[in-house]
Amino acid sequence: MKPLKITNGHGWTPRTLRKQERKIKDSSLRVRVTAVRLVVEGYHRKDVAKMVNLCRQSVAPYVARFNEGRLDHLLDRWLPPGRVPFLTEEQQQELRQLMLTTNLWKQDGASHLRGTHACCNFNIQQTYGVSMSREGIRKLLHRLRLSWTR
Repeated sequence: MKPLKITNGHGWTPRTLRKQERKIKDSSLRVRVTAVRLVVEGYHRKDVAKMVNLCRQSVAPYVARFNEGRLDHLLDRWLPPGRVPFLTEEQQQELRQLMLTTNLWKQDGASHLRGTHACCNFNIQQTYGVSMSREGIRKLLHRLRLSWTR
């Protein structure tokens, strides 16, 4: 196993890396900087992995990212965009206003209480042509900062 090498053209010393470690609040990002600092200090990959409680194969990508783009590239986190919501942002805000201003219970002529699925799904399907699950409606209400009360 080849030892990891840090290109020294970046100007980071173990002391400056330790100062950066102390500033970072996120523990997983702090571990990355700690791993790079230990490699700069001369420790081997296996020893660094044991010290920071990582897999030995995780240390090399951190060092490679540090060599590519210094500390900014090492701390960069890319998260996937996620699923596209059923309703657009404008439709969600329109639904929020509809729920705050009208009595959804009496819209279809029923006066008895029903659950989130029956009431919201009826209105969402009728208005926007989208059928959503009960959990999806609950999460939508949560994102819109609304709570369902009976």
